[in-house]
Amino acid sequence: MSKFIIEGGHPLYGEITVSGNKNAALKLLPACLLTDEPVTLHNIPKIRDVENTILILRDLGVELADLGGGSWRIHAQNVKKWELNPELAGRTRASFVFAGPMLARMGRVSLPVPGGDVIGGRPLDTHVQALTALGANVSMSRRGVFKMEAPHLRGAGHLLLAEASVTATENAVMAAVLAPGETVIDNAACEPHVRDLCQFLSSMGAQIEGMGTNRLTIHGVDKLRGTEYRIGSDFMEVGSFIGMAAVTRSEIRIRDAQPRNLGMIRLVYERFGVRWEDDGEDIVVPGNQEMVIREGLGGRIVEIKPLPWPGFPPDLMSIAVVIGTQATGSILLHDWMYESRFFFVDHLTFMGARVVLCDPHRVLVQGPSRLFANPSGVPSPDIRAGMAMVLAALCARGTSTIHNIQQIDRGYERIEEKLRLLGAHITRMDD
Repeated sequence: MSKFIIEGGHPLYGEITVSGNKNAALKLLPACLLTDEPVTLHNIPKIRDVENTILILRDLGVELADLGGGSWRIHAQNVKKWELNPELAGRTRASFVFAGPMLARMGRVSLPVPGGDVIGGRPLDTHVQALTALGANVSMSRRGVFKMEAPHLRGAGHLLLAEASVTATENAVMAAVLAPGETVIDNAACEPHVRDLCQFLSSMGAQIEGMGTNRLTIHGVDKLRGTEYRIGSDFMEVGSFIGMAAVTRSEIRIRDAQPRNLGMIRLVYERFGVRWEDDGEDIVVPGNQEMVIREGLGGRIVEIKPLPWPGFPPDLMSIAVVIGTQATGSILLHDWMYESRFFFVDHLTFMGARVVLCDPHRVLVQGPSRLFANPSGVPSPDIRAGMAMVLAALCARGTSTIHNIQQIDRGYERIEEKLRLLGAHITRMDD
């Protein structure tokens, strides 16, 4: 186990470069199973969840070569088994997206209920709905192991997803690209990482129409070829870095931020008084911003909710809580998706934040609050809450300790090295 020791209260300055999109990398790597030809992927982040996905692929018999600089060569010429290693697959939520490509490649797959962040219920019903429509037989044992069989996948015709689930959309797309016939997916998720996956598959020869929209039309093909592809930047990381600059009142240039993916993040952050300037593919967050929460019409308290793309990303709700503690005014944050997202706010209140946990889904934040370090230590309950506590520690007075940082490592690449380049006083230590 490792921990961060963070001495807060120091202004940051300089440039920070965004890593590749975590959620894209975790889907494009399994998608390499759809061809027996070599594939080269660039801009793959070096994070725990990616490392675990690579271990799963190797366990299946896939050859992988680290080319350095975030580039990998993947060759799934021989896939020797159809059962995912339960220990490896149980470590991350993204392991369930092996279902689609394994069904397409092997005609069957066995995999456990996935692990991942403990932020609330995350049902798999929509995955089962989509894969069943494509011809799979799905069963789950009492031990929580899914067994799926589809010797002959087929186009689903018209498939209306019960919810705009990102991973269910991705599973359906990966299964459908090699299923004879047509599949029209309505209510498809259209986040940037879903678009990345579709563009990647298209570069392999898949026929996909409507990329970036909530209706995808897929014409199954007989075979996919090898390709070379660079995944986009992680806009969740961009949103975290913008929040970090805001709460520490620091001027920071964020390299390769891809502003085209920040539309709703900009609208929501402007509610807190947080602004930035676009400069090509970079953005510049000015220092010493006057952060005042913009009230709603008639002086009402503004409510922030996450929504499917192009709405505000649910993974930035934890970051938004910390931003709210440093802005003048009151704001209500309502994560209707996950009932455990805000349980970390108890640690913020111990540091001096004025935050009321109204119920499992809603918090009321009153700012600004002067935060004080928690030297006895706080945990990182999940990836985003862990990063939110890093932001709180950076703007707090004194030295804080953050435990369980392997959660943060699952989603943020070399975060302490990046922050030290900006002048942050942060040290990684082994317990």
